[in-house]
Amino acid sequence: MLAIVGATGTGKSKLAVDLASRFNGEIINGDAMQMYRGLPIITNQIPVEERNDIPHHLLSCVELEAEAWRIGRFKKEALRLIDDIRSRGKLPILVGGTHYYTQAVLFKDQLVGEGSDNEDGPEPSRELPSTSDKWPILDSSPEVLMEKLREVDPVMAERWHPKDARKLRRSLEIYFQTGRRASEIYAEQKLLKNEAAMKDEGLLRFENTLIFWIHAEKEILNARLDARVDNMIEQGLMAEAQTMSDYLKMKQSQGIQVDQTRGVWVSIGFKELEPYFAAVQAAELSEEQLEDLKMRCIESIRAATRQYGSSQVKWIRNKLWRALSDADMTRRLYLLDSSSVKDWDECIAKPSENIVQSMLESKATPDPKSLSKLANTVLGAKEEQARAQPVSVMQCFTCNMCNKTMAGEEQWNIHVNGHSHKRAIKSAARKAERDAYFRKRELEAQAASNSGATRLINT
Repeated sequence: MLAIVGATGTGKSKLAVDLASRFNGEIINGDAMQMYRGLPIITNQIPVEERNDIPHHLLSCVELEAEAWRIGRFKKEALRLIDDIRSRGKLPILVGGTHYYTQAVLFKDQLVGEGSDNEDGPEPSRELPSTSDKWPILDSSPEVLMEKLREVDPVMAERWHPKDARKLRRSLEIYFQTGRRASEIYAEQKLLKNEAAMKDEGLLRFENTLIFWIHAEKEILNARLDARVDNMIEQGLMAEAQTMSDYLKMKQSQGIQVDQTRGVWVSIGFKELEPYFAAVQAAELSEEQLEDLKMRCIESIRAATRQYGSSQVKWIRNKLWRALSDADMTRRLYLLDSSSVKDWDECIAKPSENIVQSMLESKATPDPKSLSKLANTVLGAKEEQARAQPVSVMQCFTCNMCNKTMAGEEQWNIHVNGHSHKRAIKSAARKAERDAYFRKRELEAQAASNSGATRLINT
């Protein structure tokens, strides 16, 4: 099983075709937007003439009005295709930018929202879907989130800092989406991992799995993405977006309201151009004003594309890496440096072919950090970070003296041994001494007063 991941515009589809051509493979699309039919430019589908007659599954197979597939549905169909491809003696290659999809196929028993088996899990798209419409409390303040989490899942509430809204929200999302406590799901995952280790089984679904991460430095990638958007405009992105806009108008004329917060309608390239199409229809702006608006919309496409690329890289660095680390399989992730397009064969094609060949021949594969300077830097940093992190379960500690809450034992130890905490202890001790002194003086004065009053009465 091969999987190819990476930010948009790095060459995932090209590498998939190269490897499929070399090793008798077939390609399974893992990009939610590229499943839509009739929008090859906006969804960045690989052109037919560049596919080298390699079969591409789950590509351009969904109608415009359909919702993007839920994770469970995609996983079921992808696994069926993988079995079929392997039964014909061919190599399945999963490629795409919707990493929810990829992770659901690669790993067993993933958490909801991280490649879940749950059919009702979040819908993958180029933008993370909002769950706050369904559960408005998720948009509340950290204090409200913490109060609710303490009510439904006190174990998770103890783990998180009261101000860490992101983690509080995530734990509540899991509870709302599954009806089960996140702490219970995490505990089950840990148990499954331990059982798999005892049986000498892995958490990866397929024993022989290779994951290629095509990556480039941020500045290089951003410049490439800007140029890519310009090329998409030249190829006809505006016409495709106009087709989508006309489709919405037709549906509106029929009294049908299309949900533009889901499916292909959240794809980058359409929603950014909506203000321009609306202005053209209104016919209230001059030609110069329309052109200026169009340029601003195109710049919005560039910005959204760069942001999407960053979010894809973040997913790989964090969630995919963490899943591989939990499975003790980070050695299966190979970073390929695509910073220089002219060095594709040397930096991408040849190394990946050699690694796949070694796997197929049951030979040892190289250390992923050995492929390039970039691979050594990025993967080495992740390994060092993993070694530095404590293995204990996260828990929060509150210092009532300083009125502070720390996330984790490490931060707690830093706090109690820090100067500010020690100063607070000394200050509290001095205050206690002062309070005791004045209390003593007050008692002495009161005793003296009482003694004087007694003498006066006796007299």
